[in-house]
Amino acid sequence: MAQATEKLSQSASSRAKRLSGTPGAVSADVEETAARQAAVDSAALTLAMQRMSTTVGMNPPWKAGENNATLQDLAAGRIKLVRVTFPLGALRGGIPASLRAAHIGGSKPDKSWKMNKVWDAPADPNVPGRSFFALLKGSDAGEGERLLVWAPIGDSVAGVVVPETAAVMSEAKYWCYIEKKPGTFQRSEIDTARPVPEGYFVTEGVAAGDKVVTTAAGQLLARESNSGAEPE
Repeated sequence: MAQATEKLSQSASSRAKRLSGTPGAVSADVEETAARQAAVDSAALTLAMQRMSTTVGMNPPWKAGENNATLQDLAAGRIKLVRVTFPLGALRGGIPASLRAAHIGGSKPDKSWKMNKVWDAPADPNVPGRSFFALLKGSDAGEGERLLVWAPIGDSVAGVVVPETAAVMSEAKYWCYIEKKPGTFQRSEIDTARPVPEGYFVTEGVAAGDKVVTTAAGQLLARESNSGAEPE
């Protein structure tokens, strides 16, 4: 609205100046009023832009314009604006290329969403650290809901995700069972140091394509412990 008003005022002021000295010229008072109104509306636009920058940051990933599709989607709730703050020292480098978000303690730990539009946000006075804004699409996150958000850091690492339901504990270590052939299972140690919403990201012990037991893993462990042999 401020943008449209400023454009209208500038147009009226420019027209009055162009007509100056012609048969269709307006009075000096009208021209001065138009110029004064244009200055007022320009200042109002600047103030509105400054207020907007505190809400959506200095460099949002859309062009200014009252008919911008992204802004319309934000206003309609089809896209959520997510503010993310990482604690001091948790994130190094520039703006992350992407972020992932998930419900905190949700009933579906495998449900997360990728956010590809990320930009700098004003510092959060309540949480020391680095803040960002991101656009969240296609989620069921509610307005004002707190989410778990993480960012990729360092070099990419090849591995697989073992579901949380597949992990069992024995001898102070975590294990999962892999079906080597129908009816035959082998216990494999896994590292749970890198938890993710879907379970645990591991780089050893389980390979892509392995059939991991996700139900009754505890029964396999009990059977193996009672028999002292590999479960079959």
